[in-house]
Amino acid sequence: MKLIDAITQHSPAIATLRRDIHAHPELCFKEVRTADVVATKLSEWGIPIHRGLGTTGVVGILHGRDGGKNGRALGLRADMDALPMQEANTFAHASTHPGKMHACGHDGHTAMLLAAAQYLASHRNFDGTVYLIFQPAEEGGGGAREMIRDGLFEQFPLQAVFGLHNWPGSDVGFFAASAGPVMASSNEFKIIIQGKGGHAAMPHNALDPVPVACQLVQGFQSIISRNIKPIDAGVISVTMIHAGEATNVIPNSVELQGTVRTFSLAVLDQIEQRMQDMTAQLCAAFGMTADFEFRRNYPPTINSAPEAEFCRQVMADIVGNDNVQVQEPTMGAEDFSFMLLQKPGCYAFIANGDGAHREMGHGGGPCMLHNPSYDFNDALLPLGATYWVRLAQAWLAQR
Repeated sequence: MKLIDAITQHSPAIATLRRDIHAHPELCFKEVRTADVVATKLSEWGIPIHRGLGTTGVVGILHGRDGGKNGRALGLRADMDALPMQEANTFAHASTHPGKMHACGHDGHTAMLLAAAQYLASHRNFDGTVYLIFQPAEEGGGGAREMIRDGLFEQFPLQAVFGLHNWPGSDVGFFAASAGPVMASSNEFKIIIQGKGGHAAMPHNALDPVPVACQLVQGFQSIISRNIKPIDAGVISVTMIHAGEATNVIPNSVELQGTVRTFSLAVLDQIEQRMQDMTAQLCAAFGMTADFEFRRNYPPTINSAPEAEFCRQVMADIVGNDNVQVQEPTMGAEDFSFMLLQKPGCYAFIANGDGAHREMGHGGGPCMLHNPSYDFNDALLPLGATYWVRLAQAWLAQR
């Protein structure tokens, strides 16, 4: 493993910073303290900053020895927000804010990029510009979209953008990157079936929406098995069904809610249309109506092939070919996808270990993402920062 010595030497201080961020988690668009920490550190290292994109976003502008005159630039992105969940850990750096927790490692992502920024600020042996993008509100708020809407790519013109996420379950020292879709689109639906309530002992006097809802839930699965090509991936999960208040009353309505995940917008279009048609037609067949809402949150995260292969080469130079894996696509979602709709780039993964790194006082659950016993592995800090530095240097060195 070829780590940069100067980054390794500064890792204890960066780990302290990471733990401070972990202890003070902030939810989407509320990352005021975290953004202050980031801005303060960048300024200390002589990196000009811009604040306010996406409400609390911070962008560091790091020019090379040419002052950025050659016009080449890339973006490195880290997310800053936490999750609205209670932490089960009781170690010294556990969350001090009840109901808020860094359970996805965004504290570590921020720290890794800060470590890279510190090194690059004092080793500007490159031409061009590195834009350090510290993004708010990845966890459901669409912070990447909001930064773009506020002019991220107009104010900071770059040719490619890169992201990195920790991945529990694999041994520290492994990376993964792949071309094509690596994370799914995230979408929500809400359907209200309007029937006519009545006495449960006299169903002939009512229009019972409950059996219609049951048929609809089953019917949605036929969209995946009979309408979508077998080689295309899609998920329809009905996760909430709300109906009724008494055992002897047929309710007026039933509400269904859930999520849809796909790796392509074409499949998503097909699923949405079939769900809407099936809902309207099935309800009509039973003399009922339905309100259908479908909300698209995040598009699929699709890496461009040249950038993905470039990242794999950089990773291999650091940890060796055998430790660079192919990332199996996951139905989880990521708002870095909005950036990849605008610019070529790659969203890659760095192994977070099996949880053995956690200190005394960790919760009883596994060290998995979005788990109350999760904690970022500080052993990743010099490795992730080295990757960011080598990626920036190599990308800007291209002719």
